[in-house]
Amino acid sequence: MSNVEQSNTNDQKLQKSLTPTLLWGLGVGYVISGMYFGWNLGLEKGGTLGMAIATFFVIILYIAFSLSYAELACAIPQAGGAFDYANRALGKKWGFLAGMAQNIEFLFAPPAIAVGIGAYFNAVFPQIPITAVAISAYLIFTLLNILGTKLASTFELVITIFAVLGLIVFWYIAFPKFESKNLIINALPNGFSGAFAALPFAIWFFLGIEGLANVAEESNNPQKDITWGFGSAMATLVVLCLLTFVAAVGINGWESIVYKTDGSISDSPLPMAMSKIMSDTSRVYQLIVGIGTFGLIASFHGLVLAAGRATFEFGRAGNAPAFIGKVHPKFKTPANALLLNMVFGIVALLSNSTADIIILSAFGALTMYIFSMVSLLVLRKKEPNLTRPFRVPFYPISPIIALIIASVALVAMIIYNFNLSLVYFGILVGSFVVANFLVRRIS
Repeated sequence: MSNVEQSNTNDQKLQKSLTPTLLWGLGVGYVISGMYFGWNLGLEKGGTLGMAIATFFVIILYIAFSLSYAELACAIPQAGGAFDYANRALGKKWGFLAGMAQNIEFLFAPPAIAVGIGAYFNAVFPQIPITAVAISAYLIFTLLNILGTKLASTFELVITIFAVLGLIVFWYIAFPKFESKNLIINALPNGFSGAFAALPFAIWFFLGIEGLANVAEESNNPQKDITWGFGSAMATLVVLCLLTFVAAVGINGWESIVYKTDGSISDSPLPMAMSKIMSDTSRVYQLIVGIGTFGLIASFHGLVLAAGRATFEFGRAGNAPAFIGKVHPKFKTPANALLLNMVFGIVALLSNSTADIIILSAFGALTMYIFSMVSLLVLRKKEPNLTRPFRVPFYPISPIIALIIASVALVAMIIYNFNLSLVYFGILVGSFVVANFLVRRIS
């Protein structure tokens, strides 16, 4: 390679700046909004018991998946995550589909969270429109991510710590009012089929943890630090999930954190739970809601960061217009990809359908999980000598468990959300057709 070619290649590399602590902050931050909102929509489908069953299997899925995904991230530390793994294991066509599934997940998750941020702000400042707050969040945090990864990830760590503290304060207030009888009120309103319908919202509890793989290229020591990041973040999130679920439902039953007084669906379950304990005009209530907003901001900001890397890698590999795969010459961040994602995200949030956006994101996530687990199994046979600083425990049981649960969940989601599945697969297949026949042939 000539000096000029080497220089051009280096120009498109992302800056290494992430430490183990920052990776923990990113891992928890990507996901923590799932504790603050969105999951309560699953209660409408399955009730307390149906949502609990769905969450139980989803926790197993994510533990098995995150350990398996850590092996892939350490062996192939590139910004594309699942796209790069499937590309290497299964070929460019399957790699394209895996990458698009990942893009759909990361494109639809942030607008859903942006609406949640708006809803939390609106709970304290009802004069401020939800949509205005959501769009402002996109503008502010896209700019922050453009200015630098170290700055963005340090900010993520700080607000993630605040978000965890917010949940701890919520538990402190909620558990003295907890009554176990509230957990069994109308616990299975739609029978056991409700557990299947609740799956995408149980997935929302943990959706986004895989974003750690997309910053592997920017880790100081990816072969060591990414494993620690996945493990420590997942352990933290399981504890947060279980305590938040039980505390919120145990105050006054699941319906009190799903339905507003006018019968509409709420995007702010924890404030609704607290309103059963204290006045929504009290300083304590407003303080906790304010802290809770940090949880939403942490996930929104973190997923904006991960989405930018996934889209950037798609462009850098030639599967999208070349400008998407360009690094900002000064800040060494994927500025063009971040701006493009912002435009798509704002269009999505203007649809005013949080549940549908969450479901589309979950479709993308499950598809990506399936591709990733297949890639892991194939690479173990195809490239046995590939350097693997971390190997998933209990191989091949762990990736197979993740693969089976993800596959069953995907089928269940198609059955219970058939029209949205047509939209999802239309985007997935349509993008492949456009890329393969109108832009360039994927061989």
